[in-house]
Amino acid sequence: MDNIKIIGFKGNITSLDDTLEFINNIKKENPNSVIQLIDASCIGGLRHINHAIYHSYLAFERGENLAKDLSVEIVLRASGQRQISKAFKILGLKEGQIDICAIFIDCNNEIIDSFNDIFIREDSVLTTNSLKLQEVYNISNKEIEYMDIEDILIDKSTKLIVDY
Repeated sequence: MDNIKIIGFKGNITSLDDTLEFINNIKKENPNSVIQLIDASCIGGLRHINHAIYHSYLAFERGENLAKDLSVEIVLRASGQRQISKAFKILGLKEGQIDICAIFIDCNNEIIDSFNDIFIREDSVLTTNSLKLQEVYNISNKEIEYMDIEDILIDKSTKLIVDY
């Protein structure tokens, strides 16, 4: 867990297939690298993502991972979902204008810089949009009165771990 970078981008994805092919080509050339792009509007900030990454690593160490791939496990943990399709419905990339949270693990600067060719670096997209998160994760106003939205999302992902 030493070489992790979380970077925000703004992008316009005209073809999801082309974007995934771009990522898969990088992964083929760098099989030890982990790259995961997720919808930044549906995350509760850096602490939320770091929590998901940490618990994904722990899941693999313990043999309790739900996914076969670390990048997919991160999406599961961040979304608080057990089903991959539901997790990607929440956090997956979509065509059109999108704010992106890019997670790079064991990636050199050349790999990371290659994303500047297709997206615009904008770390401000990694901030929390409470209203959007309430809608996406079905969080009530009552819950918000008692807990910070980021803590609620971390709690949801922790329940995924405990319930497993």
